[in-house]
Amino acid sequence: MRHRSNLRGSLASWKAIVGTGLLAGGLALFGATPRAKADDCQERIIKADHRLHEAIKHHGYESKQAQHARHELREARTYCWEHGHRWWDVEGSRWHTDRGWDDHDHDHDRDYDHR
Repeated sequence: MRHRSNLRGSLASWKAIVGTGLLAGGLALFGATPRAKADDCQERIIKADHRLHEAIKHHGYESKQAQHARHELREARTYCWEHGHRWWDVEGSRWHTDRGWDDHDHDHDRDYDHR
């Protein structure tokens, strides 16, 4: 009988260890979700902003490529606004909590000759 009670004790501690591990894993997974979304938004906007600068540099301010890149930047900002009610300002290196981005905020690129 003694052997059997030790087996029950082992199973109980094994279940406690697994349960604790699953709980900790679940908390880590769900606790990290808002941060992951914020990082995803910031990365989306940074990439879209970079593509706009590159399109202007290589194809010109009024090019089809620049117009497409502006559209993608607007979509990235809209996505972040809809999913987190904020958007990343690459030029100012900060989050904005108002929806007041300017679709023409890269007009200063027109003044520079990038060719």
